[in-house]
Amino acid sequence: MTPPPPPFRFTRGKDDLALDPALGDGELIAARAALSQGRWTEVRALLARTGSDWDSRGHRLVVLGEGRSAAAWAEEWLMAEPESPDAVALYACAAVFRAADGKQSPDSAREACLRAARMTPRDPTPWLGLLILARRTGTDDEQVRAFDQVRGRHRGHHHAHYLMTQVLAERQKTDGDDPFHEVYEFAEWAADEAGPGSPLAVLPLVALVERYRALAADGALPADPAGLPYWTSGRARTSLRAAFDWWLDWDDRSHPRLPLDLNYLAFAKFHSGDTVAAAALFNRIGTLATQAPWAYLNHDPKKSFRAARNYALGFGSS
Repeated sequence: MTPPPPPFRFTRGKDDLALDPALGDGELIAARAALSQGRWTEVRALLARTGSDWDSRGHRLVVLGEGRSAAAWAEEWLMAEPESPDAVALYACAAVFRAADGKQSPDSAREACLRAARMTPRDPTPWLGLLILARRTGTDDEQVRAFDQVRGRHRGHHHAHYLMTQVLAERQKTDGDDPFHEVYEFAEWAADEAGPGSPLAVLPLVALVERYRALAADGALPADPAGLPYWTSGRARTSLRAAFDWWLDWDDRSHPRLPLDLNYLAFAKFHSGDTVAAAALFNRIGTLATQAPWAYLNHDPKKSFRAARNYALGFGSS
């Protein structure tokens, strides 16, 4: 196995964690900054370079679409290039987040996504937009239908599988932690289908964390995850071992959403009591902390992440 990377040298100041959904994608960060100033041509060039790497395309369009002024600049791009599939896709993603914030109707955002889907039938990203929209404003059935459309175009779509895991984890919250709950079955099936080299090897671990979130939110588990037997159950040990082994063995370190996988894994490893493995993960994560899962149950994500990281690395409290 590949040894863990060398220790990461981080600053202990209060501004070392950005919680940026771009997840360290330098090209995306630059294009997002340009778009905020109306320079959509840099986004056009970025998406052209991204091509049909569907995980990267989805990640980049979602992050760009979340920008405060994304819809306005996407609309200007569309006026200049009305037949541009990338402009239509960006506008659709921006419409999804505007609808989620109550700034436009879900129906108009849905139509924008469907227009993008018609222009690029092979692209799962418009359907990812519909899945996000349904997650915020729709029904379970709408989420399942959108997920099926994404998976039909890209079987290993990372973001869509995370979202569907969240959906399933929230079902039957009052019945306690059923080891045969459908979220575990779904995650194990998806990981097996994707194969051992896929980042979806982490999905059973994500299911464990998402199921904890749902149970704790419903009062079936304590809101403080520290020291719970939940993290040392047979299922937890199996999913943690598989996810950690995948990280150690995986050669493709360029996956756009890798920091999210590592944050979930560090969260679960830390709360299971394996601070040695957690320390290796915190070293690898560096400053690329993520809102989920550190913000779950109304926790301050920066405070939660720093406390766990400092304890695992032996620095005491932040």
